[in-house]
Amino acid sequence: MKAKLIEFGQIEIDGERYDFDLVIENGVVRKRRKKASKVYRERYDHTPLSVAEDIPWNGKRLIIGMGIEGKLPIMPEVYKEAERRGVEIVAVRTEDACLLLRRAGKEVNAILHVTC
Repeated sequence: MKAKLIEFGQIEIDGERYDFDLVIENGVVRKRRKKASKVYRERYDHTPLSVAEDIPWNGKRLIIGMGIEGKLPIMPEVYKEAERRGVEIVAVRTEDACLLLRRAGKEVNAILHVTC
């Protein structure tokens, strides 16, 4: 999978540009629906990643791109759920997540934050 962070707020996946957060599940790209996590925004000063979202748990590894500066909060419950399911979480800046995606092939799961 060819992934590249273009600039703040814009990412390119396999030649297609997006200006919103993404979820990649087994190579299929879709928009991250973060509405369920917005209730935690005040606590984190940012909408965090929470287990209330539709997280792709069906693999052994979940790559999380935490934004350009790596500021996307990930709630502790996400790590607990990953451990319960036997899923390794790799949480890095989105630019680094793109590098991991390039090496991972099509059967990959990821959540990519495209701003901060």
